[in-house]
Amino acid sequence: MLELVGLDHIVLRTARLAPMLDFYCGVLGCAIERETSLDLGLTQLRAGAALIDLVAVDSKLGRIGGGPPAASGNNLDHFCLQLKPLPEKAILGHLNEHGIKFGEFASRYGAQGRGNSIYIQDPDGNWVELLEESA
Repeated sequence: MLELVGLDHIVLRTARLAPMLDFYCGVLGCAIERETSLDLGLTQLRAGAALIDLVAVDSKLGRIGGGPPAASGNNLDHFCLQLKPLPEKAILGHLNEHGIKFGEFASRYGAQGRGNSIYIQDPDGNWVELLEESA
């Protein structure tokens, strides 16, 4: 059985990075924790124990997800749930038991540091990242 620890991060796609930074940092009190090159286009904001990732849609990373957010479009790229450490084989077995398709495990950076993660989709097609809690 999987045991969730909490929400690790959310990823928001934006065509208006400066106003988003003003809102999340200036209004809500987040702090910039990590920034990639402008070309890659990722800014990670600390929100308590979690992160809010802002991805510029005109950047290398942002172009992967399609056009900018719109009233009829999707602004959320994915959300990440933290898991208690569990062997990959056990996680894959659990997902297989439930008929869930999945991607490859990889080491990725999250709110608690690097961890092993895998992407799945919910019934509505929303991407969910499952990230093992850092030991």
